[in-house]
Amino acid sequence: GTNHLGHFALTGLLFDLLRNTPGSRIVNVSSTAHRRGNIDFDDLTWEKRKYAAWKAYGDSKIANLYFTYELKRKLAGADHPIVAAAHPGWTATDLQRHSGVIDFLNNFFAQDISMGALPTLYAAVAEDVQSGDYYGPSGFLEMRGYPDKAVSRPLAHDAAIAQKLW
Repeated sequence: GTNHLGHFALTGLLFDLLRNTPGSRIVNVSSTAHRRGNIDFDDLTWEKRKYAAWKAYGDSKIANLYFTYELKRKLAGADHPIVAAAHPGWTATDLQRHSGVIDFLNNFFAQDISMGALPTLYAAVAEDVQSGDYYGPSGFLEMRGYPDKAVSRPLAHDAAIAQKLW
């Protein structure tokens, strides 16, 4: 919940300032884990099913994309901030520190934190970014590399789900 609600609440608190500041942007940080996300609105607190941490993480990250795309729709045609999203690819962070196999694989496949930050920085400052854009690493399976437009799964663009989440 915090992964999504934090984005939503902070944007709400800053929205008037962002709306009134020329050139402002809202950049939500998602993850390729959004591809495993599928929000169960009948069990948002995981009381009816066995909690699965990575599945819950995927749910929160697809929620970030629903929020990004819905906010873009709500602001369409108005003089408002650019709304974009980004993901860091496979970045060696403390998120994986307690999962032995993934932590081990970080040594071979993950990029460092400074490279993982680039897609978010690009979405925040690059002149060619438009509302609704999604950025991630340009390399194989968007796991590593320099920033480029990323592909979110079609479900992340479902306006009905986004409106329900809103």
